[in-house]
Amino acid sequence: MPTGTRRARERASTRERIIGAALHVLESEGASALTIRRIAADVEYTAPVVYQHFANKDALVLELVAHGHRLMMAELEQVAEEPDIDRRMMQLASEYVRFAGEHPHLYQVMNGDAVDAEERRRAAAPAIGVLKELLTEWSDTHDVVLADFDAACDIIWGTLYGLASLGALGNERARRLAQEALRTLLLGWRADLPDNA
Repeated sequence: MPTGTRRARERASTRERIIGAALHVLESEGASALTIRRIAADVEYTAPVVYQHFANKDALVLELVAHGHRLMMAELEQVAEEPDIDRRMMQLASEYVRFAGEHPHLYQVMNGDAVDAEERRRAAAPAIGVLKELLTEWSDTHDVVLADFDAACDIIWGTLYGLASLGALGNERARRLAQEALRTLLLGWRADLPDNA
């Protein structure tokens, strides 16, 4: 194996170890415990080695946000296997809230102000894309014309975010409430309720 290829593999492996250690610290102890020195100690490197991969803590947190969204996407993609669009929408609601409940610190960083709003939107774009695809299929299946499609997506996303953020509800209750809230929204759109504004 050429030296350059081996070095690239080692570099990638070191980067993955750093991300894994940061994720472990974040999930087990929260964002306040996440420091470059702590991560370096956990992967048995010096801080300068970590800085070779991440310019600063903000860059590492941004990578954790992107990692969290990739992880959530992998779980949401399983929803696509459900053939019935209404059940698929309910599964989306349930899986989104389940993910937040199982990864509370990661979810908080993914949606908090540790990362600038534009970066958060960019990282969330694939998950929002899944929602848009599902909502498009749902509206086509039920012949529902949504007056403002983007607003409908924001309403769903905001509702799921709100319920997922209420950790005191417990994960199972939050999942049921997310499904109930989404079902209510979809039924309202199907009934073509007039705008009361």
